[in-house]
Amino acid sequence: MAVNLPTPDILHPVAGALMATGRAGIKKSATRDDLCLIALAPGSSVAGVFTQSSFKAAPVLVAQSHLQQWQGQDLRALLINSGNANAATGELGLTDARETCAWVAQALDIEATQVLPFSTGVIGERLPLDRMAPTVRTLSQSLQSDGWLSCARAIMTTDTGPKAVSRQIELDGRTLTFTGMAKGAGMIRPDMATMLAYIVTDASVAPDVLTQMLQHATARSFNRITIDGDTSTNDAFVIAATGAAGAPRIDGPQSPGYDEVCTALTDIARTLAQYIVRDGEGATRFIEVCVEGGRNETECLQVAYTIAESPLVKTAAFAGDPNWGRFCMAIGRSGIADLDTTGVSLWLDDVCVARGGLLADSYREEDGARVMGQPEFQVRVDLGRGSAVERVWTSDFSYEYVRINAEYRT
Repeated sequence: MAVNLPTPDILHPVAGALMATGRAGIKKSATRDDLCLIALAPGSSVAGVFTQSSFKAAPVLVAQSHLQQWQGQDLRALLINSGNANAATGELGLTDARETCAWVAQALDIEATQVLPFSTGVIGERLPLDRMAPTVRTLSQSLQSDGWLSCARAIMTTDTGPKAVSRQIELDGRTLTFTGMAKGAGMIRPDMATMLAYIVTDASVAPDVLTQMLQHATARSFNRITIDGDTSTNDAFVIAATGAAGAPRIDGPQSPGYDEVCTALTDIARTLAQYIVRDGEGATRFIEVCVEGGRNETECLQVAYTIAESPLVKTAAFAGDPNWGRFCMAIGRSGIADLDTTGVSLWLDDVCVARGGLLADSYREEDGARVMGQPEFQVRVDLGRGSAVERVWTSDFSYEYVRINAEYRT
């Protein structure tokens, strides 16, 4: 039931990155790959952000530790499994995550700490190491440059389709390639990133600078989406820069190419983030919530997320019901104590629903219903108290969302 989720078109190989996927029997499906290995060229820079949940999964803790140990420089591999989150598994889960890194290290002749592990799927169960070990060995012997679509499929759980995108830019006479993939359809309200997302580029970027670019991209993409207001135990967003294109190294914001590379990374991250919302579990609507006229970014986001995560707003969206009371309720409970409601206005696309805190004289119910009956529309709120503007992307709640989550483990 995805909303205008495109099928990945051209996915460019990225110099310095090789990949392979396989079926380790982690998922119950006997026909879907569930393990993905990405090998990176020596000297690659890697930056990552991870879930802020107190229940961080074992692979998150291990990946954070390895990333810190190498200070983002010369990380050599990413191992991603779906079907099992390896979360809430205690010390045994940590041991299992480290063991998977050791397999990759042995196969690729690198250090185990140069491998970053990632998992997604059911929480509270240990990884089936006996089935995974031989698959990892097979993957290490079948690495290729053109495998992005297979990887995007292998990391899916409740996703209805793969999410991947490529961009290329010209810089100093060289073509730089950026290819990324993501998975996620439920338990989406990132507190740093998204469920799982990866972008690899052949640009050359210093690790600390890559971290700055990642933070910039995250704030404008994965930290602006919500499907159900829940944050996963396994959220991770990683960017790797292999440097294999041979372009000059970007060592700071003043380096030539900094703005172009940062813009490309942000564009891909925003696209992937919106793909996740378009593929929200049971989604029939893709909704942009734009809040303007705030005193600062924080209060605009406060109102935007309250609207976007309100079950009453989301179910009204599913029904195509332009109920001003739902929006009025959400704005009012957003937590802005001194909000003067006489300054608040609301639009659904180009239809003015309310002005000055009251239904607009020109508003007609059929006009609002027309907008909310579309697969995509914008909810725009003007708080009338400043110049700040922020946007959040969300989906509706349908019967299918309840069914998917009720049957998640069956």
